Amino acid sequence: MSTTTLTSPLLSTPTPTDRLTVGVVGLGYLGAVHAAAMAELGHRVVGYDTDPAKIESLRRAEAPFFEPGLEELLARTQGENLLFTHDIVELKGADVVFVCVGTPQRKGELAADTSYVTAAVTSLAQILEGPALVVGKSTVPVGTAARLADLLAETSPELEVAWNPEFLREGHAVADTLTPDRLVFGVTSPRAEALLRAVYARPIAADTPVIVTDRPTAELVKVAANAFLATKISFINAMADVSEAAGADVTVLADAIGYDDRIGRKFLNAGIGFGGGCLPKDIRAFGARAGELGADQALTFLQEVDRINLRRRSKTVEMAREAAGGAFIGKKVAVLGAAFKPHSDDIRDSPALNIAAQARLQGADVVVADPAAVDNARKLWPDLSYAASAEEAVAGADVVLLLTEWPEYVGLDPVALGRLARNRSIIDGRNVLDPAAWRAAGWTYRGIGRAL
Repeated sequence: MSTTTLTSPLLSTPTPTDRLTVGVVGLGYLGAVHAAAMAELGHRVVGYDTDPAKIESLRRAEAPFFEPGLEELLARTQGENLLFTHDIVELKGADVVFVCVGTPQRKGELAADTSYVTAAVTSLAQILEGPALVVGKSTVPVGTAARLADLLAETSPELEVAWNPEFLREGHAVADTLTPDRLVFGVTSPRAEALLRAVYARPIAADTPVIVTDRPTAELVKVAANAFLATKISFINAMADVSEAAGADVTVLADAIGYDDRIGRKFLNAGIGFGGGCLPKDIRAFGARAGELGADQALTFLQEVDRINLRRRSKTVEMAREAAGGAFIGKKVAVLGAAFKPHSDDIRDSPALNIAAQARLQGADVVVADPAAVDNARKLWPDLSYAASAEEAVAGADVVLLLTEWPEYVGLDPVALGRLARNRSIIDGRNVLDPAAWRAAGWTYRGIGRAL
């Protein structure tokens, strides 16, 4: 693979027909998808990461993580349009550079760690030539863009900072990048807006809505969206507790209130709660940043959103222990699902693995199955046992927990599975199974927030 530095003749204000040279810094989940998608949209792309093994994998069109459609996209765009490198100097001729590095939660704190973003921008300041645009896509505390702009102004006054938050859903990231439901541009000049419109010319031509705003608003959009979604999930899970206490069915409750178009049905599925690398850390960082701005009282409700979410995990462990006869000692628990959501191998803050680990600590023999995330889970939780299939995990089980709603698990045959289990007891942690069908097959079925 050639590593020749790409250069661009674009020096004036771009138009939507311009083919740009685009850099992408950070080739994790966000960056790898974004780089391939930018090449698919017709731009010359150089993707940079400090990990040589990741670079070699991407050059072979092998994604370093599971994401449907990504490897096909990588294979289609490799070559002249898409290069990967671990030498940041190869980005120096870029018109636009997207910063896609992580912003994890600081150890021992709630706030986000923006050191990787700062390091990336500092490095870019040393190598970019001409009036390039540095575009943040990482989820950051509001005010980060202004701080980075000040940093660049000290070393390279021709460089400008804009913010273009990402709204990817794991399992749908390729489509969400190529055909986004909206584009948000946080800019300070007409040229920055024009560059971003040129980058996204094809989606914009297909009528993707564009919101042009200031940088602080653009920074807030992503965390506000995640905070709202997290609140909606925790709300319906709180209703699940009330429904159980009242003998009601939270799934019917959600259907009924979801018909109100002011509320909507999406994200009203009661279950074991949210996880992953975004919602949990983002709502905590959002609250921490509000405190730094003196607006902490505005977001105190997010603390309860977080607590409700975490309680779902211990609640599910209690349900499993009851189903096992009151104690886990000497009992086998089959856990179907390790990823925090289906169509992903992401186990960051996975509720399913947290529940599995809690049951293991209380004495259960826990066997976990997942179509994509077993290898990642085994590295983080080596004390758990793993199976290659749902059937292998369920064989001889006293309790079955469905914790990640993979389609292959939702479609399991309760009759066939019942022949494998020692005790036909299942906890539907995502409320995706048909209770009547499972009970008819001889299973004791428990859902979340549903009458026994």
